[in-house]
Amino acid sequence: MDRVQIKKKGTKLRILLLEDDLLICDILSEFLQECGYEVISVNDGEEAIDKAYEMHFDAFVFDVKVPSKNGFDVLKILREAKQEAPAIFVTSLASINDLSQGYDAGCDDYIKKPFELKELQLRLQKTVRKSFSLNSNDKIVLNDLWSFEPNNGKLFGENGELFLTKKETKILNILISHKGHMVTNEQIIAHAWNYNDEATEENLRTHIKKLRKILGKDIIQNIRKQGYLIAIS
Repeated sequence: MDRVQIKKKGTKLRILLLEDDLLICDILSEFLQECGYEVISVNDGEEAIDKAYEMHFDAFVFDVKVPSKNGFDVLKILREAKQEAPAIFVTSLASINDLSQGYDAGCDDYIKKPFELKELQLRLQKTVRKSFSLNSNDKIVLNDLWSFEPNNGKLFGENGELFLTKKETKILNILISHKGHMVTNEQIIAHAWNYNDEATEENLRTHIKKLRKILGKDIIQNIRKQGYLIAIS
């Protein structure tokens, strides 16, 4: 089976898997780990909430019919708590009402059981990547000096236009798509670097330094040993 590896030289995206069927849970967990993800699996809704508060996750994969709190309620609680990781429901519930409940709870995708493992992999890749990118031709105001076009990496300032490199554009897109929230070093590296690139935190710091030199040192805040946060309204 073809599997696109997500792992980037020691960096893994972390998934919270909620599934009460132990056999299915083991199958999904093993498969996602082989795809390059770090997987934390839980078997009931309350435990899922506790884990989500305890650790940072890049994506949620939730069954719905689980003990203590169903998957819909779990995600709704996490969304109300400003947990914004993309979420996919995998469930045997297949009615339009169930589908509506899932999206009302805040999910990004919905897969009906039974399904092929490859389908989960593809949907997860698409959903996670979408959460770390911008797709807009509109100018985004960064500060009093600069505005930015995400699609082409162009900065507009008082003294004219400036094109960022592809890597700088990706990093800035990632930070803006999560404005007001810290993005970890691992998340930035996983989404801004290609698989065969040399991806290290030292390289990331070099690119961040260049961006801060252009935009001003206060716009991108360093959360020591964790990640970065962009300070724009």
